[in-house]
Amino acid sequence: MSEYDYDELGLVAGLEIHQQLDTATKLFCQCPTELREPEESTRSFTRYLHPTRSELGEIDQAALEESKVDREFEYLAYDTTCLVEEDDEPPHELDAEALETALEIAQLMDMKPVDQAHVMRKIVVDGSNTTGFQRSTLIATEGEIETSEGAVGIEDMLLEEESAQRVEETDDGVRYSLDRLGIPLVEIGTSPDISTPEQALEAAERIGMLLRSTGKVKRGLGTIRQDVNVSIEEGARVEIKGVQSLDDIDDIVRNEVGRQAELVDIAAELAEREASVGEVQDVTDVFAETESGVIAGALNSGGSVMAVPLYGFDGIVGREIAPDRRLGTELSDHAKRHGAGGIFHTDELPAYGVTEGEVDDLREAVGAGSEDAVAIVAADTDVAEAAIDAAAERAATALEGVPEETRDANDDGTTRYLRPLPGAARMYPETDVPPVEPDPSEVPEPELLTEKVERYRDEYGLGEGLAEQVAYGEYMPLFEDVVADGVDPTLAASTLESTLTELRRDDVPVENLEREHLEGVFAMAESGDLPNEGVPDLLTALAEDPDRTAEEAAEEAGLGGADEEEVRDAIAEVVERNEEQVEEEGMQAFSGLMGECMGALRGKADGDLVSELLREEIQKRA
Repeated sequence: MSEYDYDELGLVAGLEIHQQLDTATKLFCQCPTELREPEESTRSFTRYLHPTRSELGEIDQAALEESKVDREFEYLAYDTTCLVEEDDEPPHELDAEALETALEIAQLMDMKPVDQAHVMRKIVVDGSNTTGFQRSTLIATEGEIETSEGAVGIEDMLLEEESAQRVEETDDGVRYSLDRLGIPLVEIGTSPDISTPEQALEAAERIGMLLRSTGKVKRGLGTIRQDVNVSIEEGARVEIKGVQSLDDIDDIVRNEVGRQAELVDIAAELAEREASVGEVQDVTDVFAETESGVIAGALNSGGSVMAVPLYGFDGIVGREIAPDRRLGTELSDHAKRHGAGGIFHTDELPAYGVTEGEVDDLREAVGAGSEDAVAIVAADTDVAEAAIDAAAERAATALEGVPEETRDANDDGTTRYLRPLPGAARMYPETDVPPVEPDPSEVPEPELLTEKVERYRDEYGLGEGLAEQVAYGEYMPLFEDVVADGVDPTLAASTLESTLTELRRDDVPVENLEREHLEGVFAMAESGDLPNEGVPDLLTALAEDPDRTAEEAAEEAGLGGADEEEVRDAIAEVVERNEEQVEEEGMQAFSGLMGECMGALRGKADGDLVSELLREEIQKRA
C-alpha cells in the first residue's frame, strides 16, 4: 500500500499499553501469578454470561452485541487458583505490591497519582472473566513522554486484573484457563498526540523501556499487549486490540489509515451511484440443484440461503481496502460473528461451485441489476438470518463511510471486525473492594534502562554491548541481586546473556531453569565451591534434572572445586602423556595442552590456576 500524506489526511492516533506486573500474588487474592498447562487443571466448570445495566439503567452496546452470540464458557481451575477467580468468593483488598509498582511506573512518566483509588467494574461478556466484568482502578493521570516527533501525553494509568487465558474453541463455546485471570497489569493510555506510524512505534518503544526499567514486569510472549486508536479527519475512531509485537505497530497504523481512506472513497462513490441496501430475502429455491459444496452442505442439513441486494454496489464489494482484504471481507467478518462461515457475493461469483446461471437467477430473484451486487449466506436458517442481517447492516454503514468500532489485529498487520466501540455504560463501581489512598512519597524512582547501561559499563567494567544486553534482558533483576551478593559482574552477565544462549543452541532445555537454580550456581561460584569453568556443565545438569539443587547436581556430576594438589596431579599426567611434544616445542605446546588439561579436570578448577600450574610444569620439563 502506498505511503499517505498523514498531515493531509489528519491522522490522529493514541496507544493503550497493557503490561502484566511480576508480583508474587494476584491483584485480588493470594494465588500465585503462575501460568499452568491446561492438562494440569484439577477441575472445570461452565458459565453463561449476560450483560448488566449500568447505574443509569443503560446497557453497553459492545456487551449487548457480544451477548447475542449464544455460547457456553468452560473454565479450567488449578491447585494454584481459588474461589475468587471462580467468582464464588468476594475479592480481597488491592495487592500492595502491585500498587507500589504502578506508582513507580507513574513516576517514570511524570504522572500525578490520584488522591484515592476506587475499584470499578468494566463489563466484559466474552467469557474472559468469570464475573462478566473486569476490575479496574485509576492510579495516575497527566503524564508525558518524549519522542523525536514531539511530546506524547499520558492521559491515565489504570491497575487492572488480567483476563482468563483462551485455550480453545469448543462445540458449545469457548474454553478458558483461570491461571492468568487476576494477574495484575497496568493499562497506560496516551493522549491522541501521535501523528505518524513511526511516532506510534517510537512512543510504544519508549513506554516499553520505562516499564522494563522497574524490573518488576513480566517478560515474554503475551505479557504485554498494545491497543492502537486510529482515525483520520474524514474517518472515525477505531480501536485496534491485541497488537502482540511492538514491531507491528507502525504497519497496523499505516494499514488502518489506508483502510479508512479507501472506505471514505467508497462512500463517496456509492453516494454518486445513489446506492442503497435492499431487504433480506430467502433465496433457497435458487440453489435447490446447486453443486456448490458449501451451499449444498447447508441445505442438506435443513438450512437456508439468505440474500440481500446491494443496489449500486457492483464492483465495490470486491474492492481491496487493505492488503488482501476487501469490503466483502468486512461484511463476512460481521456474518461470522453470528456463526456463519462467511458470505458469498456477486463480485466474486461465479466461483466456489456456484454457476453463472445461478448468479443470473439470484439477481433476478432479488431484483438486482447489472450495477448491483448481492450477498448471500448459506447456513442453518437461524444462523443464516442473523448473519445476513449483520452483513446488510455493515453494507449500510459503507454508505456513510468509516464506522466506529473495535477491531482485532491480524498477524499480517491488517485487522478484522471484533465488536462496536464500548461506551461509558460499561463502567460501574466495585462495592466489594475498599478504596485505597496511594502514597507516592514512599516509592523510590526506578533507574532507567539507559542509565543502567552506563552504570554497568562504568561501575562493573562490562562492554557496551554486554551492558545493554543485561539491562534490557529478562534477567536484569537477577543480575542486580546476585552482583549485590558478591558475584563477579562479568561472570553473572556472560552467564545470563551468553552461556544460556549457547546452551539453548545446543538443545539444552534451559527453559527448565528457575531463578533458584541460577542463584544456586552463582552462590557456589562466589564461594569458590565451583570454578567459573564449571558453570556451563552445572547449568546443563540442572536443566536436565531441575528437581535437584545446585549443590546436589554438582556433587553428582563431580563438579566441585578441586584443591591445588589434585590440579597439579591432573596437569602432570597430561604433560607426561605429551612429554615428547613438550621437549620439542617447549612453551609453544602450552595452548594445546591447556585445552587437554581443562578437559581432564572437567570444570573442577579455575582456568587461571590451571594456566599457572601448567606453565610451571612445562618449564620443569622443557
